[in-house]
Amino acid sequence: MKVLIVGGAGREHAIALAFHRSIYSPKIYCVSEMINPGIKRIVNESGGEYFRGNINDPEIIAKFAKEMDLVFIGPEEPNFHGVPDKLEELGIPCIGANRAVSEIEMSKATMRDIQWKYKIPGRLWYKKFRNYEEAIPYIEEYAESIALKPARQAGGKGVKVIEDFQVYLQDEKKKVKIQHAESIVKDYMKDYNMEYKLLIEERVWGPEYTLQCFTDGRTVLPMPAVQDNKHAFDGDLGMETGGMGSISCGRTLKYGIESDISILTEEEYWKSVEIVKMMVEAIQKETERRYHGVVAGQMMLTSIWGPTIIEMYSRLGDPEAANVLMVLKTDIVEICEAIIDERLNTIKLEFDEKAVVVKAVCPEGYPNNRNLAKGHIVKVHDDNGILWASVDLIDGKIITGGSRIVECIGIGDNIPEASLMAENLCHKVELEDGWRVFHRSDIGTEKSFKRRFELAKLAREIYQYRERRGLLGRRVIWIPGKGLMEVG
Repeated sequence: MKVLIVGGAGREHAIALAFHRSIYSPKIYCVSEMINPGIKRIVNESGGEYFRGNINDPEIIAKFAKEMDLVFIGPEEPNFHGVPDKLEELGIPCIGANRAVSEIEMSKATMRDIQWKYKIPGRLWYKKFRNYEEAIPYIEEYAESIALKPARQAGGKGVKVIEDFQVYLQDEKKKVKIQHAESIVKDYMKDYNMEYKLLIEERVWGPEYTLQCFTDGRTVLPMPAVQDNKHAFDGDLGMETGGMGSISCGRTLKYGIESDISILTEEEYWKSVEIVKMMVEAIQKETERRYHGVVAGQMMLTSIWGPTIIEMYSRLGDPEAANVLMVLKTDIVEICEAIIDERLNTIKLEFDEKAVVVKAVCPEGYPNNRNLAKGHIVKVHDDNGILWASVDLIDGKIITGGSRIVECIGIGDNIPEASLMAENLCHKVELEDGWRVFHRSDIGTEKSFKRRFELAKLAREIYQYRERRGLLGRRVIWIPGKGLMEVG
């Protein structure tokens, strides 16, 4: 069996490892712009081949895929560019959301439109704009805190939440909001030909988590919930990144395998699963296309709804993929074949009940000055337990690509134990020219876990109080030109 993996970052390294563990011993092939040394090693061991190429070009991927038995798409952009559509046209089995259904990730405006049209729980008030000038009245008058977002998925870039709690700073914050709205349209969205450029959403609070699922369009099989850490520095400070690391343990983000303390309850987990299922059903109804691949809800436990959608993914998260794939017990080949044949309901999805903590090591300059983060030679003393991410293998040397260098994996009986294992691996990574690297040392620590647990507990008390009184999801929003309006 020949399997082609599209993409070459940490997520795809984890995917390659999952296929390499399969009892079917597939030959593993890979195509990506840069050569990932970890994937390269797996490719060589399996008897496959590694190709350089533009992963967003359907014709190029089709050329590499024509002799393959299966293609697994890693990142989102190939989905947006119609790579799965081209492979489907040629009769090549592909695990990847086609262009139509991947719209739930590509367009945040479409995702919200669908959520409200089908009355899917966990929906936030939003407003979409074609230019930033249209948004100014909302930015100036909206009485509560807001989130400003590019209307298209842009690799986690451009999202900004600005709070208005300090009344004496409100005028200054209005200026910052307007400036950021302008930068979203002129900078983050300049290369995208889309009708809507900017999204404003109500600000909510609570612990975030990602629920990743396999789907064949008929069945949705959920994986353990994963909690990602977006901010660059300890204490959830600094700019947002693509993800500095993530934690998981069991379905509900437990403290440890023997612990009954968890960030989510079983009920909240299964409510989240139901929301993701409803989104899959809705996008299939809207597009009349079948969803074959991975779907994920990036969610938050809020005081308004409980489980609430922040964004949708049409693929595995990164680094969240590592949390689930490193402990996946079910053979990934059997999962993929069941997706293609639309018999996913026959698969029993099983995972080792272990705590997994992922910590990314990044070059200085990431995420805002990636040119400074590029071109440094990496030295790792021992890469056991490490997933290679944004690097390139050139003339036998590993060179930084400007984003996360590696993802260090700790697996243990509880989250702090796994965190310590990942932490030890982080210190084995350096750059030969002395350029600084950094990572989040607090991910998965007891203090960090307790902070998220207490935040979840507070949000739960409020949303359950609202639920008992028939107020779940209902709130009053100030809308410019209309005044106070009840939404829900």
